[in-house]
Amino acid sequence: MEDTVSIRAAYERFPIAIKGTFLLRGADGLPHQVRIGAARVRGFAAEGTREIGVEPMVLEVAPTQETFVPFEISTVDLPSGWYRLECDAVVDGTATVVRPGDPFASAWPRGSVRRGTVTIGQKTAGVAWETLECLGDSVRIGFAADVAPAVKLEVDGSPHPTVDVGFDDEAGRGSVLAYPVLRSHERLRIDVRGEAPVDVMLP
Repeated sequence: MEDTVSIRAAYERFPIAIKGTFLLRGADGLPHQVRIGAARVRGFAAEGTREIGVEPMVLEVAPTQETFVPFEISTVDLPSGWYRLECDAVVDGTATVVRPGDPFASAWPRGSVRRGTVTIGQKTAGVAWETLECLGDSVRIGFAADVAPAVKLEVDGSPHPTVDVGFDDEAGRGSVLAYPVLRSHERLRIDVRGEAPVDVMLP
């Protein structure tokens, strides 16, 4: 679908809402008909989904200019977690689900999560694990490798949700973005398929 129509999302955070727009443009130099249906935010873990107030509409999307579909998400009672946007679209009669834009977090209560940085300094066969940074809305793990690893995390023996693994092929460096760890947590395990797990004591 990206070969025919590009659907992106841009948004801004406000104290009680997220306001933004879906940006549609023909990607192959031709006009296309796009039907926008339901849109929602979906949690990466157990937060579920919340519908976004986007009216169903049929658009004629040109290759020379962007078509805007505005949206707004109330964050007043959005549970703590990481979310991504989803939009149901029908492009020239073909149905698809688009997930445009970067993930965003709904904050955890102040004081409920661990903060601090740990130097990991451990190397497995394919990955050199460098640092673990505990932030108010996430855990970020820096690493160096030849290729992006398939990572699973555990905290105190239970699976821990991962949001994204970013990797720069040219630099051979990347980072794992995951849910924050709570003050009650003590140990994080990094598991890469085919390699020995790495255990890190939390700060």
